Amino acid sequence: MLDFFTIFSKGGLVLWCFQGVSDSCTGPVNALIRSVLLQERGGNNSFTHEALTLKYKLDNQFELVFVVGFQKILTLTYVDKLIDDVHRLFRDKYRTEIQQQSALSLLNGTFDFQNDFLRLLREAEESSKVRAPTTMKKFEDSEKAKKPVRSMIETRGEKPKEKAKNKKNKGSKKEGFDVPLATSKAVPAEKSVGADNGVELSKEELIRRKREEFIQKHGKGIDKSSKSTKSDAPKEKGKKAPRVWALGGCANKEDLDYSSPTTNGAPEASLPEDINLIRGTGPGGQLQDLDCSSSDDEGATQNPTKPSAAKGTLGGMFGMLKGLVGSKSLSREDMESVLDKMRDHLIAKNVAADIAVQLCESVANKLEGKVMGTFSTVTSTVKQALQESLVQILQPQRRVDMLRDIMDAQRHQRPYVVTFCGVNGVGKSTNLAKISFWLLENGFSVLIAACDTFRAGAVEQLRTHTRRLSTLHPPENHARNQGFDVVLVDTAGRMQDNAPLMTALAKLITVNTPDLVLFVGEALVGNEAVDQLVKFNRALADHSMAQTPRLIDGIVLTKFDTIDDKVGAAISMTYITSKPIVFVGTGQTYCDLRSLNAKAVVAALMKA
Repeated sequence: MLDFFTIFSKGGLVLWCFQGVSDSCTGPVNALIRSVLLQERGGNNSFTHEALTLKYKLDNQFELVFVVGFQKILTLTYVDKLIDDVHRLFRDKYRTEIQQQSALSLLNGTFDFQNDFLRLLREAEESSKVRAPTTMKKFEDSEKAKKPVRSMIETRGEKPKEKAKNKKNKGSKKEGFDVPLATSKAVPAEKSVGADNGVELSKEELIRRKREEFIQKHGKGIDKSSKSTKSDAPKEKGKKAPRVWALGGCANKEDLDYSSPTTNGAPEASLPEDINLIRGTGPGGQLQDLDCSSSDDEGATQNPTKPSAAKGTLGGMFGMLKGLVGSKSLSREDMESVLDKMRDHLIAKNVAADIAVQLCESVANKLEGKVMGTFSTVTSTVKQALQESLVQILQPQRRVDMLRDIMDAQRHQRPYVVTFCGVNGVGKSTNLAKISFWLLENGFSVLIAACDTFRAGAVEQLRTHTRRLSTLHPPENHARNQGFDVVLVDTAGRMQDNAPLMTALAKLITVNTPDLVLFVGEALVGNEAVDQLVKFNRALADHSMAQTPRLIDGIVLTKFDTIDDKVGAAISMTYITSKPIVFVGTGQTYCDLRSLNAKAVVAALMKA
């Protein structure tokens, strides 16, 4: 039984709603809009909210959304058929009202769809219950019965069909024909005709025999003629255009440059050089934005290649008009080849394979049925939609503002607690020291809690960082009754499959109730990032003793200076958790801490 079925526009106007078991569909639908539609995560067409499963379909041509909700413990096989039938009938019945594209017309419109929906629901339920009885197939209905008797008789000395067919194909390649040819050991045409004994031959047998007769008569001549045409073809030798020399010397130095205009190799993403060790985070302790630009882009804009400028105006115009797609609705077939290339490009840029597939599927659902402009190509439309989706993914629902939250904790006279977790070797302690330096730059007192007792030298590492940070910022606030503003908790690195350590981490977070839980991950990982984040969140939820368990609140992305433009890990981590990347580590000094710039990361990701 369905809980509800609702139809609303992308502008938020509810056109029609069916209330089944549920009293209200507002909460689940709002959760769907916030978590899926607004966050560009529409690759699965399914969403789970508490005890409900929501399935939806987008009509991009008329800007409509169809949503059906039912209990997730139920297995309703007819839901997909129902939502397709409702979409088709509603669109055809109220096409005139919907095409006006105005909010006032939709509000004043009367969408009396109750009886039609109940009829479609009843038909869908009956179709899922009634199954056609399976009857045994008769010999007369099989394909074997339609073959002639001659094709099923094997004479002595004749090879099986598969081997003969393979040999025919090899012979056809030697002779230069595209059709399968007969072997030299085939039965002569006169004898084969006499051996039929009145049996009627099929069309395929007649064609095969005619081919055999033709090859036996003219095969050798054609082979010789084909060889002669190949040998007579002239071969071009030497340079097409000789170099022009003036008075024994070169007229221009550029004439000697026959190298490719592109640079060899991809240069490393350069960081700003005017960074001071103590005041490197910007004025007033502010974080600088992450810069993902490369010198290749600047060179491309300043020095355009010569062949592009040498194209004729007429040829360029016809080439542009050739790639245009008229005002038409996009279909899956139009976008299939472009989406395949986009998916491979994302995987090459270190995006997890499953995430890349879901991203392309979300873009396909977003664009299917959408009317393109006159001067828009399929490639540009898909690329633009993918860029918008990636920027939206990197800007999740909740923005973590640590400075604001710390000042709010100060007003309540309590410390602000941050817990760091992650796998081994990702740089938790190092980036904790960077964040501590950033907080000291902003005038807060920091206490570092060393909870890593498994790794040898872990506590000594944090003690060394604390000693160096204290020399940069003497503990002036230490005399105020040990009243620290921020507490940074460093936990031991652990693999996501280690159940005892994951249980201990969940207990630590439950008992201490930190204000912020940060997952520290590497920018080098690909598919592993998804596995780590999913299992960390699952372990925190399963092993927590609280009624509402604390999950990961944000991400610290480390080693970002080692990946050049392969920034796909940032997409994978934010997509799988819907949590923001709070800090990005880019070097080996305390000031190498950045805030994520979504547009810069997407530009580096889409760069060829």
